Amino acid sequence: MIDMRLWRQFAVLAQELHFGRAAQRLHMTQPPLTQAIAGLERTLGVRLFERTQRSVRLTPAGAALVPQVQQLLALAQALPAHAQAAAAGTGGRLRLAFVSTVGFVLLPSWVRAFRALYPGVRLELVEATGDVQLQALARGEVDAGLLLHSPGHAPVGLQSLCVAHEPLLLALPQNHPLTQQSVLALADVLPEPLVIFPRASLPSLHDAITGLYRSAGQEPVVAQEAIQMQTIVNLVSSELGLAWVPASVQQFQRTGVVYRQVQATGSAAALPACETSLVWVDSSANPTLARWMECAPPSAQAQSRPC
Repeated sequence: MIDMRLWRQFAVLAQELHFGRAAQRLHMTQPPLTQAIAGLERTLGVRLFERTQRSVRLTPAGAALVPQVQQLLALAQALPAHAQAAAAGTGGRLRLAFVSTVGFVLLPSWVRAFRALYPGVRLELVEATGDVQLQALARGEVDAGLLLHSPGHAPVGLQSLCVAHEPLLLALPQNHPLTQQSVLALADVLPEPLVIFPRASLPSLHDAITGLYRSAGQEPVVAQEAIQMQTIVNLVSSELGLAWVPASVQQFQRTGVVYRQVQATGSAAALPACETSLVWVDSSANPTLARWMECAPPSAQAQSRPC
């Protein structure tokens, strides 16, 4: 490995093309500079400068090195600032996983605010279901995740911050008879076939939905399972069944689908809701994560609380 001082000496001499002036700029005498350049040439096995008693000029090999050496020196000069920015969380990298529902409202404004304040941070976004996020966090492949869960059921063993709380609505095919009502009675909904996500991807929310049916003495009729909320809504449009979805999914304006509130009556159990939480490993020391939390949109800051 060649000492960075040698590359700086080469770069200055390539600019001055005069050993005396170059030595003066480098705050050294001429003989040590002459020896240093000769040693660099021996190490590389090529001549970098043609010297005569009256002139110094770059060889083709020397001229070819100049832009790369200048870039190398610029990068080396910037390293302390990069290290300081990474330590402060204003530089470096943040790897964030997210579920599709946060992409409708919450995530876009959050990303815009973060990028405006911290353009030096490389933000890497990965869409993934909750179960995949937890595996990625355990393997250290992401720094944090935004995932859905039933209220009060953030994943155990992780640090978490609730950033959104919203009700579940019912997505129905546009031509379904129940769409004639602005608010649906739970008793009318329970017999209808469901399109629902697998339990593995959202266990607490899946259990809350199925528990609602069982508390009313019925088993849910599952017509189809799908992982992504957009896919679930698309399947509703094909009239496979109804689907319980977070209210934010209304932003996905799929032709052939309408959304309705459901009202529990009598002794029926309370209707399930959902929360979105930012989760991360307790031992995480990535300072960019603290900067990310600072940039949460007002709607998320109003609801932020430890889960």
